Amino acid sequence: MFEQHINGNIEYLERPGANGPVLVMLHGVGSNAASFSTLLDHMPRDWRLIAWNAPGYGGSAPLGAEWPLALDYAEALRAFLDRLGLKRVLLAGHSLGCLTAASFAATHRERVARLLLSSPALGHGVPRGAALSAAAQARIDDLETLGSDQFATLRAPRLVYQPESNQEIVRRVRDGMARVKTPGYPQAARMLASGRLIDDAERLQVPTDVIVGAEDVVTPPDSARRAHAALRDPWRGGLTIVPGAGHALYQQAPAAFAGALTALAETVG
Repeated sequence: MFEQHINGNIEYLERPGANGPVLVMLHGVGSNAASFSTLLDHMPRDWRLIAWNAPGYGGSAPLGAEWPLALDYAEALRAFLDRLGLKRVLLAGHSLGCLTAASFAATHRERVARLLLSSPALGHGVPRGAALSAAAQARIDDLETLGSDQFATLRAPRLVYQPESNQEIVRRVRDGMARVKTPGYPQAARMLASGRLIDDAERLQVPTDVIVGAEDVVTPPDSARRAHAALRDPWRGGLTIVPGAGHALYQQAPAAFAGALTALAETVG
């Protein structure tokens, strides 16, 4: 089971390990650290697993800027790892978490042994302070208008492939999404609007793999292919497309996702 902790201004979940790798996992815009619980039964017991609640999520304090950039989240991650005394980790981002992970790895390459970008959100490339992209503005407006429960009820099924046949997965996704709040979620939506994952992918000098669900309609496989193609040799790792899985990849296909994670350690020098 995960243990809940607070480190400075960041709340996180941890499953202690023995002498195995340290894996840090970053959730997406409509999720939280607890969503990674589906992986626990599939990961090696000696791995130390850490899942943060991003700034403004769960018990983590929000960032100070109304419109933070991916680099601001990356610097919050750096400070978090510093406080934990972690100098080099395996890093996995999901969706929006990929923007943070890639920014961190591009800026602090010595801190990342290997990177996994899962269901990567590419960002919308909007300059900070400009009009938000329609998708980002709709996220903020819907949360304000509907409230978190109805917001989650409407959005969650789209994250799961064949939701009518996977209602328990939809329920878990919905329950996590219903916990989003202000100002954390609007800040993250603005970061998504200004994100430019391809730019950071081109700068990466860290071995990087990409994984996506074949049925993902939020960050579809073509987006993952673009992110993978932007990686430079010799840093470009594998591209995995998981059949029968949607955007909530590690909740719908935890065994396949865990396999991608464990493969990271096998190729770390």
